[in-house]
Amino acid sequence: MVSNTQAQMVGEAQEEKKISSVNGNFDIDLDASHVLHNSLVSIPLTVASASGSYVTFSNGHRVLDACTGAAVAIIGHGDPDVQAAIQEQMTKVCYTHTVAFTTPVAEALANDILEGNPHGLCRAFFVSSGSEAMDTALKLARQFYVEIGQPQRRSLVARQRAYHGNTVGALSVSSHVARRAPFKDALILTNVSYVSATYAYRGQLEEETEEDYSARLVKELNEEFQAVGPTTVMAFVAEPVGGATAGCITAPRGYYQGVRQLCDKYGILLILDEVMCGSGRTGTYFAFEQEGPGVYPDLITLGKGLGGGYAPMGAVLAHKKVIRGLQSGTSYFVHSHTYQAHALSCAAALAVQKVLRRDGLVARCATKGRWLEKALNSTIGECKYVGNIRGKGLFWGIEFVKDRATKEPFEPALRFTWRMVDETFRRGLSIYPGAGTADGIRGDHVLIAPPYNASDEEFEEMIRLLSEAYGTVEREVELALVAGKSNDR
Repeated sequence: MVSNTQAQMVGEAQEEKKISSVNGNFDIDLDASHVLHNSLVSIPLTVASASGSYVTFSNGHRVLDACTGAAVAIIGHGDPDVQAAIQEQMTKVCYTHTVAFTTPVAEALANDILEGNPHGLCRAFFVSSGSEAMDTALKLARQFYVEIGQPQRRSLVARQRAYHGNTVGALSVSSHVARRAPFKDALILTNVSYVSATYAYRGQLEEETEEDYSARLVKELNEEFQAVGPTTVMAFVAEPVGGATAGCITAPRGYYQGVRQLCDKYGILLILDEVMCGSGRTGTYFAFEQEGPGVYPDLITLGKGLGGGYAPMGAVLAHKKVIRGLQSGTSYFVHSHTYQAHALSCAAALAVQKVLRRDGLVARCATKGRWLEKALNSTIGECKYVGNIRGKGLFWGIEFVKDRATKEPFEPALRFTWRMVDETFRRGLSIYPGAGTADGIRGDHVLIAPPYNASDEEFEEMIRLLSEAYGTVEREVELALVAGKSNDR
């Protein structure tokens, strides 16, 4: 027998199979699409074209891409040099079995990134995504210890409020509550423990200096290594600048120097995840380069901006220490993907690197990043519901709170983030949403991560549209909160 509630749910689902599409003045039958979209009750807007810093939808709506998708399109859309490089590669070879063979373009890309073995990094393993890169890094770390005679190292330590990817291994070292929830009792690895995020806005005590906060976080990590057993830990995994989970959180001064010293002391590998914050996004090619002398990763993951969105692309860069370890044993990495080092993806990524260098875009990222920080703070920094603005380069997070004094977050039902995303989009601006910022459930933020080569006029337009959208949302939320209080009486 079907209950009334179940019948109502079925009826609602059937009604939702036809929706009014933003793409045109007609209904869409959801069953007409054979694509398994993330939402099963709506169809995403259709992108018709993209050029430079703009995306145009099939209904003609044109949007300034202030988040480059998910911090991906670092040189904008439709770059002719990248298109030409891909087309040229197609005349040579698109696919070859890169477990058995290599291609000139894969070798050229690795040489371009690793010329001179920067920071001791000497080998690149190219994959199709940041998640694949993280899984590859975890397997490299494990095999390294097997090869050097320390197979007891099975544990991993990561941080709260972090996200490292959606494959099983990558999700296991992540702490994104919503994305882990359906899988935690069946698929998530159990050999991972967590320490506090470098989240000064919510974690630094009022009486603490930046140095004190840094020392406390390093002490906590040391205590976690001791609790787990330092000779059983494979790696510590961290984002130099946090991404989607908590919105561009950065480490206090001296933190990564302390982390590097601890990892060296106990023989633990340091895996830095720069899938979102790397490839120049923070104003230096590697984000960790801003963390002070002596800081380097044993393994670093790249993605997103590496290929600039022109082809699926990710990479693991390995330190000579890790490579020498494998060479001391079997001299064979027991891992591969069908599309690893795919020629077209490598050609696209190599062309992106050349554009970055030719146009001085990493330096521009740093310069415009300083401008963007000032612009954000001067326009909305003191607004009623803006709690914190943080980031580096062209990678900024804006956290919204119900109460600036107490930092109390909004309840999820208010949908503050989504109100911002909807209102900016309506006005012609695309920003990246984030929810569960404060504790995995409550909290709101958005990310600003524009193309490095956006024009000065486009940067001005981003700030104008964001500020106007915030003003509208602030008024809506004030009314909603007043109405909520009235209903509680």
